[in-house]
Amino acid sequence: MLLAAFAAGPSYAQQGPSDPQIAHIVVTANQVDIDAGKLAEKSASSKEVRDFGKQMVTDHTSVNKSATELVTKLKVKPEANETSASLKKGGDENVAKLKKLKGKEFDKAYVDNEVSYHQAVLDAVDKTLIPSAKNEELKALLVKVRPAFVQHLEHAKMLQGQLAK
Repeated sequence: MLLAAFAAGPSYAQQGPSDPQIAHIVVTANQVDIDAGKLAEKSASSKEVRDFGKQMVTDHTSVNKSATELVTKLKVKPEANETSASLKKGGDENVAKLKKLKGKEFDKAYVDNEVSYHQAVLDAVDKTLIPSAKNEELKALLVKVRPAFVQHLEHAKMLQGQLAK
């Protein structure tokens, strides 16, 4: 499952991920949401869900651009790791599942996943990524983008409530 990726492997329990691993996790987590958002833009039945998908693509593309600019500036090469691999696998599985759905079924599955995903991302940012980041600029970027993830979670929960009616 996608969210299990953030449970982090035993190697993180002691020291947490390194800055290059954090950079890869951030880029991968954003790409997962970009991919699902692109699918929602064209497959969602409600305008609100299509608009939300478009916002996810725009916002997460912007975060990835900032992260890429920062790691380039810092000369840090993002390092693939268990968490980023698990995120990618879970994201691919989610998109494959969503592609089989239509109409309100798609909307509900997409929004339900967005609620769970953004909650898991926030938990990872708060409990693992920010505390583990050694570079102050990387830590500052995580702190700076956190409110957007909170806003996405709240927006997804609002849509979830609307779709439940």
